[in-house]
Amino acid sequence: MIRQQDFVTKEIVDIAFEHVEKKKPHPFLNDVRFGTFQDGLSVQMLHVGPYDDEPRSFKVMNEFMKNNNLEKTSLQHIEIYLSDFRKVEPPKLRYKVKPIE
Repeated sequence: MIRQQDFVTKEIVDIAFEHVEKKKPHPFLNDVRFGTFQDGLSVQMLHVGPYDDEPRSFKVMNEFMKNNNLEKTSLQHIEIYLSDFRKVEPPKLRYKVKPIE
């Protein structure tokens, strides 16, 4: 996922895709989706560093959930890239959670 600024509309994305298709076609271009993501309650943190260090970030998030009486609602985690992940290494990690009853 790559968060877009509020001024980036579906129309702007469609125009950009048209230009890309003409100038530099890519086989995965049609797999790209533009939309709004509603997530609800979540725990997230900014992970700065290589992917090999992600377990350390997951441990911090799991401790936070334990200390705040929260549990994961999914085993899947979502990464939101602040910029091109091939050039920098700061993915933002988060889990969907719910209070433990």
